[in-house]
Order: sequence, then C-alpha cells, then structure tokens
Amino acid sequence: MPIATHAQYCAMLDRAKRGAFAYPAINVTSLETLNAALEGFTDARSDGIVQVSTGGGAHATGPAVADMALGAEVIAEAAWRLAERHDVLIALHTDHCHPAHRAQFLDPLIAVSEKRMAAGKPPLFNAHMFDGSTLPMAENLAISRQYLERVSALGIILEIETGVVGGEEDGHDTSRVGKEKLYTTSEDMVAAYETLRPLGRFLLAATFGNVHGVYAPGNVVLQPAILHRGQDAVRAKHATGPKPLDLVFHGGSGSSLAEIHETLDYGVVKMNVDTDMQYAFTRAIADHMLTNYAGVIKVDGGVGQKKVYDPRSYMKKAILGMKERVKQACQELRSAGTSGGAGA
Repeated sequence: MPIATHAQYCAMLDRAKRGAFAYPAINVTSLETLNAALEGFTDARSDGIVQVSTGGGAHATGPAVADMALGAEVIAEAAWRLAERHDVLIALHTDHCHPAHRAQFLDPLIAVSEKRMAAGKPPLFNAHMFDGSTLPMAENLAISRQYLERVSALGIILEIETGVVGGEEDGHDTSRVGKEKLYTTSEDMVAAYETLRPLGRFLLAATFGNVHGVYAPGNVVLQPAILHRGQDAVRAKHATGPKPLDLVFHGGSGSSLAEIHETLDYGVVKMNVDTDMQYAFTRAIADHMLTNYAGVIKVDGGVGQKKVYDPRSYMKKAILGMKERVKQACQELRSAGTSGGAGA
C-alpha cells in the first residue's frame, strides 16, 4: 500500500498513544536499508516510520555530489514506490535538522512538497524535524512556530526537540554539553504545547538523559519520569486528556526494556532506532567477509570467488540482518501485530 496519508498517520499516532506502544523510526541511507526496514515492518505486522537524516541524504547521492536534500528526496521517492508492495502503513520522516542545515536540507524538502501539492500530489514526507535544541528556548520555539505554520498547511507534522540529546550523530557532537541540559523541564514542555498546539500537530522529543549511540551503563542516568511530569503539567494547566503531548524517544540504543516501556506508558509514540540497525547491517557483512576471506580477497595472486565478492551476496545478508533487528524493535516497542492497514 502507499505511504500513509496525513489522516492515516495521525490515526497511527493516536492508536499508539491509546495502546501504550511506539513505532520504531528507522534511519535509512540506501535502497538496502530501506528494504530492510520495509521487510521488517511487514514481517512484524507493524506500521512504522522510515526517516532520512542530513548525513543519510548526503550519503545517498554519493561523495561527489553529497546533496543532503536531493538524497532524502531520492530515498523518499523510492519509498513511495516500494511501499506499494507491502501491506503495512509507512510514514516518511526527516531526522534531526540543526539550524546550520536548514537552508540545505529542510527548506528545499518543504519546497518539494509545496510543489507537489500545487500539482495535486500528496506531500513527499509525512513529517519533518527541526532540531533547535542547542538554541535558547525562545528562539527554538520561534523558529519551530514558523516551520509548523508552513508545513501544517501541507498536511505535514513537525517534530521538535527541547533539551539536548547527548553524544554524536551525523557529525553533530553534543558530548560536551552540560548534563543539566540533557533533561527537559516541565516548563519547557508546557511552553512547547502552548506555542505549537494551536497551529497543528507536532511531535516533541523531550530529553530525559538520553544519548545517541551506545554508551556504558551509568554514564548518563535516564529519568523517564520527566516525561510523566511534563504531561501532567500540560494537563493541569490546560485541562487536556491524560497524555496531551505526542512524545519521541531519541538516543534509545542500549536502554533497558523497563526504561523503554516506562516511556511508552508516558506517551512516547515514536522511538528512533539507528545505532543498533547500523550494527545489525554491518555485522552481517563482517561475518560474510571473515568467513569468505579467501574469496573476497585475491590472495597470493589468486582470482578470488566472484560469487562471494559480488556485492549482492553480502548486501542480501545485510538486509536480512537489519530486517531481524527491525522486527525485534517492533516487539520491544509493542507495535508488532498492531497494523491497522490502509483502512486505519
């Protein structure tokens, strides 16, 4: 079936919040990783999210071009075609766009969707992320407001971040940020709701000690209760339902299942899973290379074995390895078996 419509994606998020589960959001950089994500969601009978980062987009166009927006557009177009061969709903996102990359990434992609809408087509992406978390809160929300006003008219959801996710991703290093900034305050969560909710639907990546990448236990202390307190603060001030904010869990690799499940109970409906997917993909290739070393390398004047150095031989294994990790993510986030299909 095709990529989810705006109404279908909103229904997906509503269903996740009611059911206390979340959709894995899988970063893809190529046709191989895209197919791994689609096949994993299909096997798990889970709707899901496929997303492209600035670095992933640049990679998709090759090192000579390295155009982050063009690469994201190409991957999204491929997803639209390939998703038709699968019977679960897929939402397309872009991942962290920091202020320095707005002109090269976010703005051109929104313009593509505006052009598509003018031609009677749906927007290219279901959601975009503006990550202004390193800016002062007032500036972060002011820019986020401008973007939400623009994208909501297109049926696109905006994802923002308050607080800073630690670690390093796509060359953006926040490892030296003070640990106090790893924890979003209830006041910031209320401010985000009051600024953005009147303009359209948005997702909030509120931080509670989470870090990109894999980190040693004890390096950062996760405090999921921050999410609960923030939801309570919004509800108390605005008399909303029990979980008024649609929350996102970034930097979840290495987190315990107990911590993950606690966040789901507090309204997390999307969880980014990238580092573990990269490892699953590469591990399968490493196994192939080590097992077939004499075939993939022309040792001592030999000729090697074409069938094992043919990229298709190890890329297929990489797809299968990553697919299994996607299925595991669906099980861990409780989304497996919840697909509502095209009629949802």
